[in-house]
Amino acid sequence: MKRSIWLNLLFSIVAVVPIALLAFVGYFIVALLGGFRFYAPLTAVVAAVLCAYIVCSIFGWFTSRTRGIAFASFLGLCLLATGGYELNKAYVNSLAEVNEQEVSLQQYQPFHPGSKVALLEQPASYKITDNPPRLDGATALYPLYSAFVQAVYPEDEYDPYDFADNPVVCSSTSYAYQRLLSGETDIIFTAAPSLAQEKDAKLAGRELVLTPIGREAFVFFVNKRNPVSSLTTEQIMDIYSGELTNWKQAGGRNDRIRAFQRDEGSGSQSMLQKIMKDRTLMQAPSDDVMDLMSGIISRTSSYRNYKNAIGFSFLYYASQMNRSDELKLLAIDGVEPDKESIRSGAYPYTVNFYAVTAGPPSAKMQAFLDWIVSPEGQELVAKTGYVPVN
Repeated sequence: MKRSIWLNLLFSIVAVVPIALLAFVGYFIVALLGGFRFYAPLTAVVAAVLCAYIVCSIFGWFTSRTRGIAFASFLGLCLLATGGYELNKAYVNSLAEVNEQEVSLQQYQPFHPGSKVALLEQPASYKITDNPPRLDGATALYPLYSAFVQAVYPEDEYDPYDFADNPVVCSSTSYAYQRLLSGETDIIFTAAPSLAQEKDAKLAGRELVLTPIGREAFVFFVNKRNPVSSLTTEQIMDIYSGELTNWKQAGGRNDRIRAFQRDEGSGSQSMLQKIMKDRTLMQAPSDDVMDLMSGIISRTSSYRNYKNAIGFSFLYYASQMNRSDELKLLAIDGVEPDKESIRSGAYPYTVNFYAVTAGPPSAKMQAFLDWIVSPEGQELVAKTGYVPVN
């Protein structure tokens, strides 16, 4: 007996509503478990198609054979898409990555057995015997200020990750500036502050005092398989403003440029912003991780070594602390980034790095800073792998 259209409609609602509710809950669960980019949308699509299949069956639309073939074909496509996604994810995860979290700073820990920290040829002429200044800074500069500590601080266990009653730690540029302004540390070793960090200092009623202690190169790098070996300053600005989007436009292959950026407030991101001058920096085309419950997007910007990617860092970090044979440093305006081009200033992105205090340093802090820019301190700058300011 043929059912009425209203009865079919009722059956459809009874069948579809539970599936829709389960799909809604499943979407959020899968998304929160890290499947936002693929598995969450797949869950929604499968639920929608399943609902359509059930409704067609209830109303008797199309033949059962046609419905079965269509649904089986759809499931086959889902399996193929899932397999392709997992294979691509496995390939991406196998690629080299430049990520600050991979570097163990304990290998540069002062007074630590087997430490790689640079040493003076003879004991330092200056020593701090008690209550040493509290230090923090950028990851790339930790080996340097660790060498300063080894030379003049009292011997102790200075674990860079232990923030409880430990005067020598390493939290990263952005957090180091925050800790300096809040009075949690005395001296930080970083690149120059960003405009936002200068504004934070003014709001906190603090004056940032910068003492240049060494020189470094801000570098851009690509995958070693990328034929491009040099870019101009104008091309860098075009890439990061979103105007130059294909490597073919820069003498490379016909491949989209994936231009990675760093988190706001990091030393390297602040340097990129300064290079851009009055050009608008585009939004980073990086993978986004979204907290669906609060709507907060946490942008990730690790330099996973895609063959079409371009990333940036500082020379010491990219070439020594986190060296990768898969990366190729780019010449800028025809000048290679090396110690000689840094020393002469020929490399266009040569920058000073600083010991920074919030306000005039105390007598003990000033004595320490004076020693850092003395021949002994500058010897450690050179031995660590940087270029002295003097």
